[in-house]
Amino acid sequence: MPRPLPDVLPTVLPPWLAHALRAQRGPVPWNAVLRGVLAGGPLLVAAVLLGRESLGVMAALGAMFAGINDRPGSRRAAVRWIGVPALAGATGLVVGTYAGDGLGAVALTLLLTALGFVAGAVSAMGPVASGSGTQLLVAAAIGAGMPLPEPGWQRALFFLAGAGWLIVLRLALPTPGARNSDFRFDGERTAVAGVYDAVAALLDAVGGADADGRRAALTAALDQAQDALAGPRLRRYASSAAERRLRAQYAAALPLAEAATALAWAGDALPARTAQGPRRLAVAVRTGGPCGPLPAPARTVPGLRALDDALLHAAETFDRGGPGPRHRAGGGHPLGRGAERTARKGLHLRPPRGRALLRTVTGTGGREYGFRVALCYGVSAAVAQALHHVHWYWLPATAVFLVKPDLGPLVSRVLNRAAGTVLGALVFAGFAAVLPRPEGLVVLVAVSGALIPVATRHFAAQTAVVTVLVLALVMVGGEPEASWGRIGETLLACAIVLVVGHLPAPGQRGGTVRARLTTAADAAHAYLTHVLSGADDRAARWALRREAYRTLAEARAAIDRSAAELPTLARHTEGTDGVAATLERLVDTTTACAVHLDDTGRLTARHTERLATLLDELVERREDLGLAGAPAAALPVGDARRPAVRPRRTVAR
Repeated sequence: MPRPLPDVLPTVLPPWLAHALRAQRGPVPWNAVLRGVLAGGPLLVAAVLLGRESLGVMAALGAMFAGINDRPGSRRAAVRWIGVPALAGATGLVVGTYAGDGLGAVALTLLLTALGFVAGAVSAMGPVASGSGTQLLVAAAIGAGMPLPEPGWQRALFFLAGAGWLIVLRLALPTPGARNSDFRFDGERTAVAGVYDAVAALLDAVGGADADGRRAALTAALDQAQDALAGPRLRRYASSAAERRLRAQYAAALPLAEAATALAWAGDALPARTAQGPRRLAVAVRTGGPCGPLPAPARTVPGLRALDDALLHAAETFDRGGPGPRHRAGGGHPLGRGAERTARKGLHLRPPRGRALLRTVTGTGGREYGFRVALCYGVSAAVAQALHHVHWYWLPATAVFLVKPDLGPLVSRVLNRAAGTVLGALVFAGFAAVLPRPEGLVVLVAVSGALIPVATRHFAAQTAVVTVLVLALVMVGGEPEASWGRIGETLLACAIVLVVGHLPAPGQRGGTVRARLTTAADAAHAYLTHVLSGADDRAARWALRREAYRTLAEARAAIDRSAAELPTLARHTEGTDGVAATLERLVDTTTACAVHLDDTGRLTARHTERLATLLDELVERREDLGLAGAPAAALPVGDARRPAVRPRRTVAR
């Protein structure tokens, strides 16, 4: 049977072109589509009726950016995903408006270049910071290059109002087709259920070729659940019974994930009934009911005994809405104590600290990121002003979307941005010729807002929809129809970013990838050190394991993006995928060691030899790439290289 076209493309096309054609798959997010209809359109209608079209444009722009950042997940997490970038966008509007009114072209260009460096460096901190940096720069360009009668503070206020309106919709509207009456925690419930489904899928794949992919899918599911449950809150601890139950169910999934990973490392195929328990738990999470009796696996090896203990603990947690009596903090079982601490006191052992974030911003990854963004943003702003265009915001705003390296490979984004802008401008030109004004344009804004959640699956489609929406908005605000001019400016921005993106940069190229790998190696070092130290704090171990796998996933994503660049850029990170693969095997082996130590108190020759081999391989690969430091070489496992070694460990059984 011939393979589907998306599966064939990576084998017949170069990586940079295959990435440009790749699209995400999944069901239509109807709840996000509904929010898109109700976001920008009604705000623009109200502004038109009041005769304040320009303020309506600002509010609709805020709602549009909020819709782009409106990702699947919990409602509380959406407040951070949407709210923090919106605050940055409002700041950019204020800075851009007053700087555009009070500074000359040269001083304004220098200010925007400096702002680009800061925003680019801060973007290295993570997705929320990256979204904030993007909105800061785009809004600054709009504030300086889009003439409107209102002062900067009014623009910022209505921009925030538009984003706040979508946050209200995100919090208030129930999820269509929800299977639980308490829709407040639909996102958390779906994410936690996804963890149990991923555990079951990994157990099904043990011993097969898909085991590594299923383990990576389990990591992604745990990351999503962790983010969903760790959203911003007014109180330090969970205040409702439903939330406490979900946190306990998430904590109960951690030992299941640990046991499944250890079984996958062992590589012995399992009976089909082994995965039935986690699947029943996933159904119970979604419905809110008890899980009932769970099939017990045969307790023949340490991994299966750990899985059986974890299933028993999960069953008691589900049936009682929290940890069972023998697992409460006062009990003697380390599994119960660890789950209790994780559920009650937090999901992250080590929250981000100011000093660590500062190192990220000022490190090699942050400096390289900031340099690229600043240069592209500053050059495009200078060129736009030199063209003597009154509405010159489009060129630097387009450059910002193109140059952000965490959003995708440069060449892929350039190709998709150019194609999407051309398509969107042509579509808008056709509608603008026949639609009545402003009624037809308002309808076009509402329809485009509804399409954004679907179009985010491919950057070209998202660009086309956003182009139609923005052109409709600015025409409502009084700007003349300029589809053809926007096509030319987009192509010019693509050329600027391509040239600047391939210029020699100060320092070593690939800094973002190398920084991610160094962080992942440090996390793997901390996890292995804890396991071999003999500590019996399960909550700390699970948190360190989560941090190790999360940082590895982030490093792997950065490596994949870099590999999809043109060869002139991709060559700077050659070999980093080998380091990531070694780290993944090391963390998997560490998890298998932890499970085995829990069961027997000692490691086998297979465990110690595997650790020694992986540590040697890791040191060699890091030295070949010239990565800073080699933390794995300093691990306290010198004796672990001898199969007879048995780390000291006290096990409460």
